[in-house]
Amino acid sequence: MFPVHPQPPTSSPATARRPRRAARALTTGTTALVLTTALAALAGCAPATEGHAAATRSGHASAGASKPRATTTDRPQASPAPRKTPSTRSSGGTTSTAGSAGTAVTVLATLPVKGRAPMTGYERDQFGPAWADVDHNGCDTRNDILARDLTHVTTKAGTHGCTVLTGTLADPYSGRAIAFQRGATTSTAVQIDHVVALADAWQTGAQKLSADQREAYANDPYVLLAADGPLNGQKGAGDAATWLPPNKAFRCQYVARQIGIKHKYHLWVTAAEHDAMEYVLATCPTQPVPTGGGAVVKPTGAASASTPHATATSTPAAKAATGGTAGKHPSVAQPVSHWDCPSWAPIKGNASSHIYHVPGGAYYDRTAPEVCFASASAAVADGYRASKR
Repeated sequence: MFPVHPQPPTSSPATARRPRRAARALTTGTTALVLTTALAALAGCAPATEGHAAATRSGHASAGASKPRATTTDRPQASPAPRKTPSTRSSGGTTSTAGSAGTAVTVLATLPVKGRAPMTGYERDQFGPAWADVDHNGCDTRNDILARDLTHVTTKAGTHGCTVLTGTLADPYSGRAIAFQRGATTSTAVQIDHVVALADAWQTGAQKLSADQREAYANDPYVLLAADGPLNGQKGAGDAATWLPPNKAFRCQYVARQIGIKHKYHLWVTAAEHDAMEYVLATCPTQPVPTGGGAVVKPTGAASASTPHATATSTPAAKAATGGTAGKHPSVAQPVSHWDCPSWAPIKGNASSHIYHVPGGAYYDRTAPEVCFASASAAVADGYRASKR
């Protein structure tokens, strides 16, 4: 017998071609993957290694490359509204919040900054008679302010409650209590201060106010404060750059009131004054401007340093000779010291009694004037009567 050898399995031509087709398909797929990855790398979509790894992640070839984009688009988008709502910076660069349009810092930023105008033409009478009764309540302005700012006030009988005799001042400038008693030697312990002095106002825009507006300014309760007499004398016509109250606790309120006054009457500030105010307000950025100032005054006068309200050619001697007939009581002046009047207006007026004293009179030398007159007729025109001695 011949041994029987097992025959190798026979295959059809189609069966023999299958491995070759599979090999070609694998080669083609690998080549396509390499080409795709290379093109992606050249296009900058992802590094080649990342593209290869991404192709093996559960068949999601693009998942790895798309994740950074998803992270970006998933961020909450800022709406345009918040950009408007929190924008609380003013054009001047100061920060404000709702309802703070009246802060001193904000109002200061609106005041013009200029140099001082000349003092040419300035006299006290540019602001009308001293302590006029502009509100027509029957009391002069000085007594109105004393009655407002003092406590425990007593008044003189027969004056309809106008003439303040005694009271106590909680002085804002010194921080101490001052007992006020009307009298020739005691009244000056408490004086009425123009918070923005008349001379300062004149040099920072009051020249453009009309005569009536300047008189209103000089008697405006918003402009006036009862204060320690000696400290008021030290202040003189100084602004915030040259004088501040010794009572530091009051400085923010003081500067805020000056700003309110300058805003109301369209006055400007000097650069030094602006910086001094800004320095004070840095300690109290929410300090409000005092209320009660009333409507803003629009200047209606054409007066300037070259065209003052009083005639520029008039002289003190001429005023004294004419009895002050040019203008409304132009022969009224402020004392030049505690005891003295200017030489051209030597008559001393005592506002507490509305009595005037002429040189050589029995009480002239011992009278500390609160107002001075160039002539007896000017004193009478302001409601004063002559001393009997």
